[in-house]
Amino acid sequence: MSSPEIASLSWGQMKVKGCSTTYKDCKVWPGGSRTWDWRETGTNHSPGVQPADLEEVVKKGVKTMVIGRGMSEALQVPSSTVDYLKKNGIDVVVLQTEKAVEEYNALAARGVKVGGVFHSTC
Repeated sequence: MSSPEIASLSWGQMKVKGCSTTYKDCKVWPGGSRTWDWRETGTNHSPGVQPADLEEVVKKGVKTMVIGRGMSEALQVPSSTVDYLKKNGIDVVVLQTEKAVEEYNALAARGVKVGGVFHSTC
């Protein structure tokens, strides 16, 4: 199963190829995607992305995780979250969301088992 391409990104809107839903924030993995609802884990811009935000994607067997911090990089990624991924043998890439989507799509196009979480506003 391959990771789906992120077909479009603009402020507050993301589309994943093969999915009719328009996301504000989303999680993607080989074979699927869904809304990233920060309320599920109590996530906020600070302290930012928590291991609990990534656990669902990690369980899909990804080898690389791409984290999009938002258009203005307001979303924090604590070192404990990066450590969580590394301890699970997962490469991690943390970038501004537009750059993160480019990197994610490039990895997906090469057949890498890549997952990601992306914040599409600030």
